[in-house]
Amino acid sequence: MAQKPSIPKGTRDFNATEVAKRSYIMETIKTQFQVFGFQPIETPSFENSNTLMGKYGDEGDRLIFKILNSGEFLKKISDADYAEKSERLMTPKISEKALRYDLTVPFARYVVQHQNEIEFPFKRYQIQPVWRADRPQKGRFREFFQCDADVVGSKSLFQEVEFVQLYDAVFSALKLEGVTIKINNRKILSGIAEVIGAQDKLIDFTVALDKLDKIGEEKVKDEMRSKGISEDGISKLQPLFTLKGDFGNQIASLKSILSASEIGLKGIEELEFINTAISNLKLKTATLQLDVTLARGLNYYTGAIFEVSAPKGVKMGSIGGGGRYDDLTGIFGLKDMSGVGISFGLDRIYLVLEEIELFPATITESTKVLFINFGDKEAMACLQAVTKLRQEGVKAELYPDPAKMKKQMNYANRRQIPFVVLVGEEELNSGAFTLKNMTSGEQHKVAFEALLDLLK
Repeated sequence: MAQKPSIPKGTRDFNATEVAKRSYIMETIKTQFQVFGFQPIETPSFENSNTLMGKYGDEGDRLIFKILNSGEFLKKISDADYAEKSERLMTPKISEKALRYDLTVPFARYVVQHQNEIEFPFKRYQIQPVWRADRPQKGRFREFFQCDADVVGSKSLFQEVEFVQLYDAVFSALKLEGVTIKINNRKILSGIAEVIGAQDKLIDFTVALDKLDKIGEEKVKDEMRSKGISEDGISKLQPLFTLKGDFGNQIASLKSILSASEIGLKGIEELEFINTAISNLKLKTATLQLDVTLARGLNYYTGAIFEVSAPKGVKMGSIGGGGRYDDLTGIFGLKDMSGVGISFGLDRIYLVLEEIELFPATITESTKVLFINFGDKEAMACLQAVTKLRQEGVKAELYPDPAKMKKQMNYANRRQIPFVVLVGEEELNSGAFTLKNMTSGEQHKVAFEALLDLLK
């Protein structure tokens, strides 16, 4: 009995239309990456395990797809280790490689390995698939693409300014107007923790604060209490719960809250610089918004933190994010190499464009014209015309078999081919072509030059 075909959970097949739409998004992002001066690199689909392991925390390590060594790898396991049945002991001996979990750690490895060939600051972009052994669910897959851009080797805040502009440029080019680029700074969060006397509970208080929009002020306070944050500390946070107004007003309130924190005031200074620059340069369609509850990648980022949300009315998680990291390459021995980077969420951007019907109709067009096959003699004449059309950049093809007319016409309709050409005995004798518009049903006899003009 034949095996029923299937694919692994958390992976997907893409049809021609889906591939065209995904390519449209990636090409739009790639074009803007290049306009902003980023250079493309690619890294292998799999890395040495020791490159990846230990870089994402315990949870991340569990989600890394390990690759079994080739050959009789079990012979390397001692009877004692085998009897232990310990994953920690056995894995390094049977798996020395793993599929990449993200593009950031491989990029850090690339920078360190090629540091003598790179001109710093180094601006790179990378659009490649990554793999995570996560539990598949709606919008979360085990294989997906990441679209990243990073600059390493510069501490200048103008890099953050350019990334805000880059987000604006990409979403404007996609006609996705009204996105919000949220920004915060790790130093501000550290300053708040310092002011309330909870430096050792930075993660706990920011994780709770991040839920303000979802669960409300009182439940956030309850969660903070459960994490051991004092009533005095919570009372000092009160202004954060009512922080409103534009960027400038929020900054003014934060200065009051963080007046006693040097690191907090440094974070405010950095945000003011970015906001002033963007105010002078102007954005096309996006809005820059301060969000002090934003705490993504807190263990990772050291300065600015970015997150992009879809236009109002579209229910979707973040469609982009990133931030400043001061020692990315330190994990591979190259110290004090500051960087900043952002990422675009390809799959979520696809869903947003689909929901509000922003994909251009032309991107799904494949073949422009199908030549009907009436037999070998007619087919040869058609193929000569098809060849000339292709040389002029027209997407044209010949139906391969001399099937019934209805079958060939239905084929054109199902594939949404807008035009068909008929070359029968009469057309052969006159040297003309009968062009039929499959939408309107109109058809005309034309010479080749007129056919080419109409199809181009």
